[in-house]
Amino acid sequence: MADSATVNDTSSTTDAIRHHDPALRGFASDNYAGAHPEVLAALALANGGHQVAYGEDVYTAHLQEVMHRHFGPAAEAFPVFNGTGANVVALQAATERWGAVICASTAHINVDECGAPERVGGLKLLTIPTEHGKLTPALIDREAYGWDDEHRAQPQIVSITQTTELGTCYTPEEIREICDHAHERGMKVHLDGSRLANAAATLGLPLRAFTTDAGVDLLSLGGTKNGLVFGECVVVLNPDAVRAMKHLRKLSMQLASKMRFVSVQFEALLAGDLWLRSATHANAMAARLAEGVRSVDGVEILHPVQSNAVFARLPHDVSERLQKRYRFYFWDEAAGDVRWMCAFDTTEADVDAFVAALKEEMAKA
Repeated sequence: MADSATVNDTSSTTDAIRHHDPALRGFASDNYAGAHPEVLAALALANGGHQVAYGEDVYTAHLQEVMHRHFGPAAEAFPVFNGTGANVVALQAATERWGAVICASTAHINVDECGAPERVGGLKLLTIPTEHGKLTPALIDREAYGWDDEHRAQPQIVSITQTTELGTCYTPEEIREICDHAHERGMKVHLDGSRLANAAATLGLPLRAFTTDAGVDLLSLGGTKNGLVFGECVVVLNPDAVRAMKHLRKLSMQLASKMRFVSVQFEALLAGDLWLRSATHANAMAARLAEGVRSVDGVEILHPVQSNAVFARLPHDVSERLQKRYRFYFWDEAAGDVRWMCAFDTTEADVDAFVAALKEEMAKA
């Protein structure tokens, strides 16, 4: 018989070990950053004891009050696991089975979600090329037609992204124009807000000013890009625009059993000013990065820098060498376009070191 001490001694196999260098920084994605310490503290606070599962806990109940403060008394939050899940659930809730979604060709739902809106949500995406990733009423009208045509998927909702996938920011007036235009045509408006906090930091406005007050019907509210461990929210701003949200969330495999650990993270983010502090800092680091590279001959900034993203064009071989020193992605490899992202934990020293490395690699070219 095995010795009891040997059987019970599991410390050698269960103790956590750090497998990465916490000082390592890159510019690939704000998703690469760890969790904000204040969020981790909130998770520990929510731990211990028993709470009712599937969203019937006190943390999810309190989150509704927090959302009311940011988006108005009609707002209702449905925490989910991730951004793709939030988008698919939201768009399904606001469309019929024969419905179609008008979006920019650069929209995350079109290029970065592995066909989930089509395959999981059963939705037709009507995509439109845009300048700097932003839709306009005139652009929407390229696809907003054919409601009486039984052979055509029916445009039922417009989806915009704030900030856009190209790092640009809609003004409240631009969003209001889109919402008014869509509503006049019987369509609803969904806002993909994975970086909504960055937009608020750029605009200097509360979240409600360019969502609820601008006429948006529902939004996907991001958390992981702004310091959460995991979790996003579908926030219904207009209850008349959706149906069966709680059923669609479960059907789409986005219902967390221990939802308190998603909700408390959003409470930590939104109850105070952590959301804005973190986004403001990430935006400032991107502005510093853009300023540093503008003076480098052979580097072109492609889009207005209005959030925590910098899109640039430079020689392909320079990017390849630079990627060996810092992680980042090609956006259009054939054209030499790259994307550099800053996060809540990006430092001035990180940015300055990256700019210095870029200059060194450009000098070799």
